This record gives sequence, C-alpha cells and structure tokens, in this order.
Amino acid sequence: MKKIVKYSLLFILAIVCSAGIFFAGVYFGVFGHLYTKEELRDFKNESASLVLAENGELLGKYFVQNRTNVKFHQIPTHLINALLATEDVRFYEHEGVDARSLMRVLVKSIIFQQESAGGGSTLTQQLAKNMYGRKSFGPLTTAVNKSKEIILANRLEELYNKQDILQLYLNTVPFGEDIYGVESAARRYFNKQVEELNQEESAVLVGMLKANTYYNPRLYPEHALQRRNTVLDQMFKYDFIDEREKDSLQLLPIRLDYANLKNQGKANYFLVHIKRELEKIIDSINLKEGTSYNIYTDGLIVQTSLNLEMQLYALTAYQKHLSKMQPLLDRQYSKGSDKKILTSLSEEILNKGNFQDVGKRKKREIFSWEGFRSDSITVLDSIRRDLSVLHAGMLGLEPNTGAIKVWVGGIDFRRYPYDQIFAQRQIASTFKPILYAAALENGINPCNYISNDSLVLTDFDNWTPKNYDNSFGGKYSVAAALAKSMNIPTVRLFLSLPFAELHTMWNDLGFSQHLETNPSVALGTSIASIYELTRAYAAFANGGKKIQPYGIVSIKSAEGETIYQYKDVKNDEQVMSESTSMMMTAMLRKAVSEGTGKAISSQFGVTKEIAGKTGTSQDYADAWFAGFTPNLVLVSRVGCNSPSLHFNTGALGSGGKLALPLVGYTFRNLQGNKKLSSQYLTNFAPMSEEALESFICEDYIEDSDFEKFFDKIFNNPEMTSEKAAKKAQKETKKKESFFKKLFKKRN
Repeated sequence: MKKIVKYSLLFILAIVCSAGIFFAGVYFGVFGHLYTKEELRDFKNESASLVLAENGELLGKYFVQNRTNVKFHQIPTHLINALLATEDVRFYEHEGVDARSLMRVLVKSIIFQQESAGGGSTLTQQLAKNMYGRKSFGPLTTAVNKSKEIILANRLEELYNKQDILQLYLNTVPFGEDIYGVESAARRYFNKQVEELNQEESAVLVGMLKANTYYNPRLYPEHALQRRNTVLDQMFKYDFIDEREKDSLQLLPIRLDYANLKNQGKANYFLVHIKRELEKIIDSINLKEGTSYNIYTDGLIVQTSLNLEMQLYALTAYQKHLSKMQPLLDRQYSKGSDKKILTSLSEEILNKGNFQDVGKRKKREIFSWEGFRSDSITVLDSIRRDLSVLHAGMLGLEPNTGAIKVWVGGIDFRRYPYDQIFAQRQIASTFKPILYAAALENGINPCNYISNDSLVLTDFDNWTPKNYDNSFGGKYSVAAALAKSMNIPTVRLFLSLPFAELHTMWNDLGFSQHLETNPSVALGTSIASIYELTRAYAAFANGGKKIQPYGIVSIKSAEGETIYQYKDVKNDEQVMSESTSMMMTAMLRKAVSEGTGKAISSQFGVTKEIAGKTGTSQDYADAWFAGFTPNLVLVSRVGCNSPSLHFNTGALGSGGKLALPLVGYTFRNLQGNKKLSSQYLTNFAPMSEEALESFICEDYIEDSDFEKFFDKIFNNPEMTSEKAAKKAQKETKKKESFFKKLFKKRN
C-alpha cells in the first residue's frame, strides 16, 4: 500500500511538474509569441467604416471584418445580464480565470487530449481568443491555446476594468455571416442599433454565441428559439428576471427584421461609387497629413449627400413601372421572329463562352420584380432570360452645387452589379438641346424659322432624315422645333452651324466621347452616359455653369474628429451664357408642356414647373428622359444590355413611354412631400423683357403656294400625305404660342 501511495504521489508530482514546465514554456514563448501588456493596451479592433445618408441613416459599410464598435453605455443592461447568466455568471468575482473550472479543463485537455474540453473559459479568456485567434500545435493545440488564453486573460484583467472587458468582448465576438460585434449583429438580424434591442432580442443574440450558424435565427429559427429560451432560463436561474417575465418572454416568437446591406441595401450602386470617391480623399489626406487612415479597418463615418426619401421614391418608380414593362417585352420575345432573334443571340454568346454542361438543367436563381425565385433551367435558358431583361439607371443631383441626391444604378445589385449610370449608349434626342444651345450661343434666335422641307444629303450616301411622324413641309421656329423634337429642322440647324461651335459646347459640358462630324449626330447618334448627360443638363438649370458632382459631405474618424469637410466650390466656369441657359430652359419647359414630355403633367399629374427632353435611339434600343427644375436634375435611361433587343414600337419603347415614367413617378412623389417639394420643385426665375420678346412668334408657318409647288416637284413628292397636310393645317390654328400664354400678364 505504501508503494502504491508513493508511486501515486510521484505520478501526481510528475504531472504537476510537467504541467508547470509546459505552462512555463507557453509563458516564455516556446510555443510562439505571447502578447505583452503593452501590446494588449494598444490593441485596436478593426472597425467597419459607416456610410450615412443625408439624414444620418446607415446606407452601408466598408470592412475587412464587418464590425462597428460601440461604447459600454450603449449596450443595454439586459444584454449584459443575458451574457453573464449564460457565459460567465462569476465574471465580477474572478480575475480572468475561474478557479473552479480551471483544473477540470486542464485535466481534460492535457491528460485526456479532448479538443472539446471547453466549459471553463471565462469571458476574459474568450476575449483573448477573439482578439488574437488560435493556432495549431498538433496534439497540443488545445492545451497550448487554453494556456495562452489563461495568461492573456490575467494580463487583460490587470490592464482593464470589468466594463472595458465587456465592451471589448461584445465588440469582437463573431455572430456568423461574416459579422463581428453586437452592434453589427443587431443591425443585421433586427435592423436596429444595439441600444434599441429589447430583452428577447438580446437573448437571441447571446444564444448565438454557443454556435452562431446552428443558432442563426434566419437559417434555423427553431434552433434559435430553443436556444433563446435556454438563455431566458439562465437569466431566471440567476435572478436577472422573475418567473413571470421569463414565461411571458418564452411565449413570444422571434421577429426578425433582416437587413443584409451588402445584398439588400437601398443604395448599393451608390456605395460602390462613393468608395472610389472616398479612397481618393483618404489617399490625399494621408499624403498631406502623414496619417494612415484605412477605410476598411478604422471605423470612419462618411456623411453623404444622398437624400434617402428621394432615393426611395426612385426605387418605387422602378418597381411600379418596370414590373409592368418587363412582361410586355417578355411576351414580344416569346414568339415569332423575335423569339428567333433572341435564341440566335443567346446561342452566339453560348458558343463564345466557356460553359460547362450547357444542356443540363439545374436550379438557378432567376430575377423577377416579384422577387428572386429558383427554377430548373439550362445555361441557354439563363442567357436568354438575362438578355431580355430591361435595365435602367437614374441619377439626380442639385444643379447649383453638384450634390448627388438620387443614384439608382440598376434593377438589382446582387444579380446585375454593373452600374448603368456609367454605361455609354446613344443619347438620341437628348442630344438636341446641346446643339440648340450651341446655335443660340452662335447668334440664332428662338424665333428664327427652320425649313421642315424634306432633305436629301447627297454627300452622306443620300441620307434622308425623317421626322418621327413622317411629316414634312412648312417652317418651325427654333423653339418649337426643339419642343416637338423635329428631326428635319434639327439636321438643317446642324448644317447651318459651324461644327467647331458644337464641338466646343460638347467638350465644355464634360462629355468624354469623340463627336463625329456626320449630320446624323444632330439626331443623337453620339454616345454618352447618364452621369455625363445629367451634368450637362445641370448647366441649363444653373445659369450655364459647369458643375462637378460629389457625394461625400464629410468624413469623421471613429473618435468623432472631422478629418474632411466638403467645401462648396464656386462654379464659375461658364460653358454657355446665362441668357442662353434661360432660353434653353424656356424651350425645354415648352417640350414638357406641349411636346414629347407632356406626360409629366397629363399622366403623372406633376403641376410644378418642369423642363426636360425625351430621347429614343434607333430602333427603340434605348429610351431616355432628362427632366429638371431650378434645384434638381433627374435623368433616366432604360434598355436591354444588347441594343439588338428592344421593343418594336414607340408605343412601348420610346423615351416618353419607357424612360419618362421613372422620372414622372419620382417627381410626383416629390410633389406630395411638402418639405422636399418646397426645396426642389421651385419655380424658374422670370425671363428678362429682351428674352421674352425673342419668343413671341408662331410655332409653325405654312409654306407659300410657290414653296409647296416647288417642294412637291423637287423634294420627295411621295411623302406629302393627307395626314401630314392635316397636321400642318392644325398647327396653323395655334395663334397663341406657349410663351404668349406663359407670359401674357407680364407682357
């Protein structure tokens, strides 16, 4: 018996000595660097930068780890109680290590080599693990990591008070779905800030700490409910809540308000653009100040100019209008020759690509305006569906400052991330105001008349421009020709203007593409983006000045220090005279009240003063509308990715039918918002007497009998239809022009 006792004691002593030597080896860095107190004191959580809308609401984040740090006072008491009751009820009694469970854990991990020895880690030890992670040491992995965490926990307790440790812990702990910290978790699962969490929501989040995927309330709601109720049981057990409160809370269902900003944000396309703008600003600050700010890790607070109400109005317009137009296009391409065109184009793309198992059906996610759905389709079916999708972009900004207010870069960021705001497409008749502005700058008067006689350009392969309704004959005033988007007079105006004047105007307005000298340019064959066109139209609204759009108003550090403030740039670069700008605005108001944009008032009920221009590119490939007030410019474009696919008729595919409604719905909702309406739907400034006089003329005058005879003999007689004659006759009855009506009292 003595020998048994002797050898048992020796065995225990050997174990203790071995454990001591092992622990000493960990302490002195035999198993890798152990962080010092100085390093622990300097520890800084990586924190996501927040991007805020004009009203301070969160739009999105930039991060390596999706984390937003919060202060202790922001964390609800019931969340702290749930955490302590579930994870470390003796937290305020120990100094980093719970002695009661320490031996149990060491025996299990060292003697029995159990990787899941757990159950003994205090919150401070868990914090050490969250701060620096764990590494592999073969069969000693668990023992080494546990020992390191014990040493680090002790050091943390010496450096920080209990509140600091709880704050650090709740800012570092993972909650699944690549999010870290309780603030990010509150926003993700309940779409609220951490201080707004109620008691049962806090219990759900604390319950996730045991296994954040298995207890994810979105993926496994039944697991999350069970675990939440366990947390509530623990809170009752340790007197944080009474039995009645526990029972009532356990009866409640889990109500999520899931908000994955990365996929479902209100302004994801805008966030991509802002990130580029932010990177340039931060690089400039770091270079100038010698700082090292990082947009992904330093928790910057980025205030933007985006107006969230207006943005939501635009998104509503997309849903309302495009959900109606998409089925009509789908129906067109479901039969006959159109179906063959779509299939042929799809097969061409398929043959060029490197696709696997092209004939095999598999579950694929399909976009629709009713929401994403899964269907078993082939690769060819998927390509065919994507090709016939109507894409759209809309940009809104303040013409006097360049502040971006609306940015909708597409129909769905997750499925179609390419930003339509920057797509280069034919701008069609939205180009015409640029031509007319150049003409006004060159001495043309709004009441100068331009012949509408048919025209054959022998120097350009006998090209014959035609009006939208195939009419010809008579003469249109410059103002009326633009308002009614007449093609023949526009081409004649182009031919009468020195090309250098137009080219200068095009470049000064900020367009990036080369402007061709071909007369077809007059009708909008040049390409440009929504971004460029919006900036150009701002010059019509702001007195002829060139502006630079911007989205970032200010940037603050995580500590709240302002490191960047946008300074209002005085836009003094005149790209056209103020008088030309005012006359163009008046002509484009006429285009909305009497011309191709009149649906703004007749269909959408917008009674405020709006100026604008529609555009329809060749074969209805792209539909455009640019509308503006003195304080807001809105430009939209709609079309398939391939210009080969489009509506076959103007009744569906013209700018007035396909693009204008996006702006129309947005303006209508703005009009119903008293605050925004008073700010952005204001009246245009009155015109000077001299400018008014330049508009007092008839829109249309008929040719003389001699001119009619001459045109009939020499200018394409087959085009003189009864319809065109009646139209011309009708136009002559308009004795009082738009401008006489508009300024009658003033005159």
